[in-house]
Amino acid sequence: MLGIRLILSKARNSLREGEDELKLEKGKSKLTDAQTKISGHIEGALDREFISQNAPAIPDYLTATYWWAYVSPKAIRFFDRESLVNLILFGNFKKLRDRALDRLGFVIEGKTLQIASVYGDFTQKIVDRLTPESELDVIDIVPGQLENLQKKLCENPRLRLLQMDSSALTLAADTYDQVISFFLLHEQPEEVRSKTIQEAWRVVKPGGRLVIVDYHRPRLFNPIRLVLWPILKILEPFALDLWRHGLEQWIPEEMSSQRISKRTFFGGVYQKLVYVKS
Repeated sequence: MLGIRLILSKARNSLREGEDELKLEKGKSKLTDAQTKISGHIEGALDREFISQNAPAIPDYLTATYWWAYVSPKAIRFFDRESLVNLILFGNFKKLRDRALDRLGFVIEGKTLQIASVYGDFTQKIVDRLTPESELDVIDIVPGQLENLQKKLCENPRLRLLQMDSSALTLAADTYDQVISFFLLHEQPEEVRSKTIQEAWRVVKPGGRLVIVDYHRPRLFNPIRLVLWPILKILEPFALDLWRHGLEQWIPEEMSSQRISKRTFFGGVYQKLVYVKS
């Protein structure tokens, strides 16, 4: 437990200088915005580009709260290590990843949407399950996250990377056979969280499913509560919303009756919700 706190403390301290780097990157992005925007859509990862069509700005809450873990280029390089992600999740990364993907299918067919980049091999594992005719879209509002994902993934014409705001998807309704959110919602303020869930549900086809994995309030006598609460309060303050209320608090009414399963893991620290649109 002490080791976890020391590593996270060291990570944050070592990334302080990333604030200046982030400001520099923002300045560069203004100069190169016209070059990074694409009038059409990519044909896949073979192009080594991602769609940045009328891309929205990175939200202030994300820059202010998560620059050290998600926005700064230095942070992206530092945290995209599966061993570190697994440590942060108390050794549960692979288990949670596999349980989530199993609900998409051991073989994934049709069109899949991953909402937000995930550190580690999460996206590669989705790609590995795709049939030859299947497609995967990954959206993220941070260009650096999409650039990092490009570098990690093998060239695959079935993959598209889209710069987009999860709370205002510029995607047609009823488009995807399955949509997955893996540890995104705890990073968002309440109003953004609600809109993200609504948008995710909107783009699911009738008969399709939405899979959500995120934090959950630990059971009363789970000793991890004593370690995790101060970490979240300092580093991920929005996550404590999921301790105060069930995630159902932000589920739109039209979704609430269409949940087919809820399961918690690691003494209630994590949860997996599955909804199927009728």
